Formats: sequence, structure tokens, C-alpha cells
Amino acid sequence: MAGFRNFLKAGHAPTLGAAFFYFAFSCCIWVMNGAMAPFISETYNLSPTQKGVMLSVPIFAGALMRFPLGVLAQYIGRKNATLVEMGLIMVALLFGYFLVDSYSSLLAMGVLLGIAGASFGVALSLGSGSFPARYKGLAMGLVGAGNVGTAVSVLVAPALAQRFGWQSVYGIAAIAMLLPLIAMILFAKEPDDVDSHATLREHVACLFEKDGWAFSLIYAVTFGGFIGLATFLPSYYYDQFGVSKVQAGQLSMLAAFMGAALRVFGGWISDRWGGVNTLSVVLLTIALTLVLCGLAGGSLVATTLLVMLCFAALGAGNGALFQLVPLRWPLATAVAGSMIGEIGALGGGLVPNAMGVSKQYAGTYMWGFFFFAALSLGMLVMLRVMQIRWTRTWAEKGGRARSAH
Repeated sequence: MAGFRNFLKAGHAPTLGAAFFYFAFSCCIWVMNGAMAPFISETYNLSPTQKGVMLSVPIFAGALMRFPLGVLAQYIGRKNATLVEMGLIMVALLFGYFLVDSYSSLLAMGVLLGIAGASFGVALSLGSGSFPARYKGLAMGLVGAGNVGTAVSVLVAPALAQRFGWQSVYGIAAIAMLLPLIAMILFAKEPDDVDSHATLREHVACLFEKDGWAFSLIYAVTFGGFIGLATFLPSYYYDQFGVSKVQAGQLSMLAAFMGAALRVFGGWISDRWGGVNTLSVVLLTIALTLVLCGLAGGSLVATTLLVMLCFAALGAGNGALFQLVPLRWPLATAVAGSMIGEIGALGGGLVPNAMGVSKQYAGTYMWGFFFFAALSLGMLVMLRVMQIRWTRTWAEKGGRARSAH
């Protein structure tokens, strides 16, 4: 506890809390269509491929909006950027409540839900910006634990949809969004860890560097896997095992909560053991559990346990990778984080699509699991090659922060 108190004193704790709250609500909104997918699919009688498209649209849209929001945040401030975004999220939710009445308008709503998915890089940079390098992994892990919003969404949204109708959930969420908006206004303070004199090209330099793309591809597996599977799981449980719509949400919540909670652990252990070391274990675990998930399609218990283990690894991997980001780009963390988050979230859009195609054309979800497992092994090989140069230039052995001299 003394160590945690020292950590909180090292930065601005109210900003950390406001960033977590904002990110948690954003994650909750972002996966809302996935949480309500069994209800939506029943309303519009969707095929597996249509369902995959419907689930992937918010993920792709959110990914594409992350980098522009990160660049905007470098100029108007991260706190101001979050306020602008939350206002747009509320408008998007009102569109869903009043105007969604067909599959095409549902897809348009998916694009608007992507606004919530843009929050990632700005939230992590805002919350961790006031903390020194030795605490960056833990700070980012704590803000990133706002992924728990996905667990809240898959738990709460189906129950609300069953009671009030799935479209009414958009209106309820629009009102609830006032809570993080007020918290951000009252408690957050803009950190000073940014070079205000840097040019746009200097801010976006990570786009032109191999390290930026390497980080992005790894994140496409860790975070892409997390958000993609969290979005897809309610449909998978409902279709594969015949559980009720609400039970499908409850089972998905167990996995999503595990992933969100272990993100903090991933950041904490990476500060001590190194992000590269942690990611190596994570990627191997993801590949193994996904292969076993594909083979365990006949057992609800085995699938649930394996999915929880997979999400634990995914969450730890998210925390581990973002322990490395501020070490590599200390003065442009918001932009670098947004760029990495953008590519990573695009990876998440592959998951529901791959699952839908696998089911429709092969009659089983197994090949979708195998596909993502292969991607994880590919990223492990790339990581082990790239880390040789990383640990000679900007990180200590294993991916720890370099000691200050």
C-alpha cells in the first residue's frame, strides 16, 4: 500500500481517475451493438456474415478515428479533446435512439459508435502524463483497465434491452454519458508532458518508423483480439451453446472483466520484468488458448475457462505494450498511442468477420479461432527479432525503463 501511495503522489491522481472513468464509459458505448447482437439479429434476421459486418463496423470506425483525435489532442489539449468527443458520443447515441429503423441505419449507427472507440490514446496519455517514466506502465495499465466498460456493457445492455427494448438502451446510455463528462470537467488537469513547439511532422513521426508499425501489429493481436472477441462472444455463446441472450452477456462479461483487470497487472509486471518479456509470454498464451477454444466447441465449461485465460493474456498484453510506448515516444505519447491503437483496433474488426465467414462457409467457428492464433504466433516471432535493437537503444534488457542518470 505504501508503494501505491507513492505512485499516486508521483503524478496527478484526480486526472488518472477521470481518464479511467472516461475510457470505461467509452468502451461500454463502443461495444454496445455487440452486447445487444442477439436482440438485433433477431429483429433483422441477420445471416452470420451480416452479423460479422454489423459487429465489425464500430470497431473499424473507432480505429480510424483514433489517430485524428490524438493529433487534435496535441493542439487543443487532451482534456479538451475528451470533452469534444464525449459531446459527439451523446449526439451519436441520440441518433440511435430516434433514427435506427433498418439494417442500413444500424450500420450507420455502428459508424457513430466508433466515436467512442477513438478515446483510447488520448485517455491513456492524459491519465499517465503527469507520472514519471518508472510508473508509466502502471499508470497506463490503470487507465487502460477502463476496458472493464466492455464487461459492463455485455452484462447490463442485454438486461436493459430485454426490459425496455434494445433501441432504448441508446437513450439510456446518452444520459449516463453525462457522468464522465462532469468528472472530466471537475477533476482532470492537462499534463505538461508534450512539446508544444513540435511541428505536425514531428508529432506524427511514429507513422514513418518501423517501431510504430511493429507496436501496432502486436497491438492488433492483443487489443484487437480483446475488443473483437468481446464484441463477438455474446453471439458465439448464443449461437454455439443455445444459452439465453442475457446468459450470453453474463458469460461474456466474465471474460471481458478478466481482460480489463489483468491490464493493470500487465503494466505493473512490465515496469519490473519488462514489456518485451511479458509480451513474449502473452502472445504464446493467446495462440495456445485460441487453438484450444477452436477444438472445445462442444463444451460450454471448457470454452468459458479457456476464453477467460485468453482474455487474461490479452489484457496483460495490452498493459505490457503500453508500458513500452512512453519509453519509445516520451513527448508524443498521445499521437503514438492513438496511431498504435488505431491499427490495433482495426485488427479487432477482423475477428467477427473471420468468425462469421468461418461459420457460414465451413459450418464451424473453429477456423476463425485458428486464424487469430496464427497471427499471434507471427507477432511473437516479429517481437523477438525487433527487441534486439530496442534493448540496445531506448530500453533496458527485457523492455524495462532505462535508469535515469
